[in-house]
Amino acid sequence: MINEIKTLAEHLAPRLIEIRRHIHAHPELSGQEYQTAAYVAGVLSSCGLQVKESVGKTGVIGELFNNSDGKTLAIRTDMDALPITELTNLDFVSCNPGVMHACGHDVHTTLGLGTAMILSQLSDSLPGNIRFIFQPAEEIAQGARWMVDEGVMDGVDGIFGVHVFPSIPARTVGIRYGALTAAADELEIIIRGESGHGARPHQAIDAIWIAAQVITTLQQAISRTQNPLHPMVLSIGKIEGGRAFNVIADQVRMSGTVRSLHPDTHQNLPEWIENLVNSVCQTYNAKCEVNYRRGVPSVQNDLNLTKILESACQEAWGRESIKIIDEPSLGAEDFSVYLDKANGSMFRLGIGKSETKNYPLHHPKFEVDEAAIVTGVVTLAYAAYKYFTV
Repeated sequence: MINEIKTLAEHLAPRLIEIRRHIHAHPELSGQEYQTAAYVAGVLSSCGLQVKESVGKTGVIGELFNNSDGKTLAIRTDMDALPITELTNLDFVSCNPGVMHACGHDVHTTLGLGTAMILSQLSDSLPGNIRFIFQPAEEIAQGARWMVDEGVMDGVDGIFGVHVFPSIPARTVGIRYGALTAAADELEIIIRGESGHGARPHQAIDAIWIAAQVITTLQQAISRTQNPLHPMVLSIGKIEGGRAFNVIADQVRMSGTVRSLHPDTHQNLPEWIENLVNSVCQTYNAKCEVNYRRGVPSVQNDLNLTKILESACQEAWGRESIKIIDEPSLGAEDFSVYLDKANGSMFRLGIGKSETKNYPLHHPKFEVDEAAIVTGVVTLAYAAYKYFTV
């Protein structure tokens, strides 16, 4: 089977590159992936899959049914781009000013389509069913919930995902056992004091000074009250307050993100933060409001499905093509939302070029070694086959 998959992938390679370049040249922002979704639906329909559009707003589902009594595997890829002005010199540079596929979702979509194109030709060898999920709005961490709310995981027994990674060389696959990414939540803190004359701060309650104490206390408390073996990062990215340069501020509003890896830490963070903020504000007679919004949980790769991915890659490309990822990322991925419904695993696909500088994800000069596309499609297709046969 692996030889058949590789032969099909090599034959499809020019078409897959054409698909990727078309999607790259026509990026669309989160929740606005109308043309991308239509394009995806057209390719899936041409492969004979049952296609459903406008799922989770602008998402697309492609169904490859082969056995009504068999298991169903989902393969999820995302489609949205970022509000970034592209600064590459590619012949297929973004046609949409200020919008760019700077996170590789054009490659992800191509991988999903390529895998569907291959497996649709080998469906007689599959004892189960495959549901291809083309998701919108990953960059704003909303799309997965939109899709799940519309039932895309109903009847699904397992799910695979992929994300490109520029620090891993092309033709290499990154495998991570356990936690791959962090849970990421949003935090808003409002400090309310009392205004007064800048010359007489003792007659006021200085919200800016108290906000500074809150930020300092939170950062210091992480290292002294949280388990250092359960990493977390709290970053205040925005702060605003005050009315005039000579008036003590009566209110400060600040917002940021909170990221953590361990489920127990993630569960306890809202209460921990609120208690600390309340304690500081009470000390200085201020009032406060803490708004903690759950974002996405941590991606926890399933052991057995990760083993399938690793063995598929090894059989397809050799042991030297595998990079075991030793540490998780504190970045976030809403692939984790699907894992509330079924076990799954996400791998990193190397796209790094050997002869040039590799810019990071979300950079305006981000580029991809397109040789990675065949590597990713073969790995996904063969892992799907092995899912039903091991």
